[in-house]
Amino acid sequence: MLVAAAVCPAPPLLVPEVAAGAAAELDEARTACSDALAVLAASRPDVLVVVGSADAEHQGPYPQGSRGGFHGYGVDAEVRLGEGEEGPRPLPASLAVGAWLLGRARWGAAPVEGLAVAASLETGRCLETGRELAAADERVALLVMGDGSACRTLKAPGYLDERAAAFDAAAGRALGSADTDALAALDPVLAAELQAAGRAPWQVLAGAAEGAGLGGRLLYEDAPYGVGYFVAAWS
Repeated sequence: MLVAAAVCPAPPLLVPEVAAGAAAELDEARTACSDALAVLAASRPDVLVVVGSADAEHQGPYPQGSRGGFHGYGVDAEVRLGEGEEGPRPLPASLAVGAWLLGRARWGAAPVEGLAVAASLETGRCLETGRELAAADERVALLVMGDGSACRTLKAPGYLDERAAAFDAAAGRALGSADTDALAALDPVLAAELQAAGRAPWQVLAGAAEGAGLGGRLLYEDAPYGVGYFVAAWS
């Protein structure tokens, strides 16, 4: 059963070494992520699953101890998903950022696993995946890594799309109120057009939280660099 969840953005720029001189610009987001992780720890889970999106090559489960890094961004920084032997393959970027957040918080409240889903995974399969995660143990917590649209400004990765602000506003309301129906209603086609990589992980969360009676709080919402970032805590 799902007992708590934290939603955090997944850009490698959250890691100060990657952001370099611009690191201070995301200090508020990092603080909010720390607050959300504190909610997870307080829930005393039996297991924590970090959920993020990835390409086809990197989909699937990642056992505790799996490692990743940010060498592709010119930074010699490695991370590990909890304690344990090194996994058979490196973490995708979304899970690596989650592992970094957990390491920064000195997470030790429960064993940690990872799950990478395709950003294009259809809604029904996302919901079913979430239900399976919630049913895997008596007290399950999720750290859900994902961004909103990447089309909020002219300089955004996906350029400006007038639909992006409304999409992000709907996502923010749903994440802030733990509205599983509203998350499940997010349009996968529109999300793909807006490059919103968080849609699939958020819908996994929606499936996991069905019937759990959790409430939500939106701790951070902004669009630096033209990308929608959200931090929320569900408990």
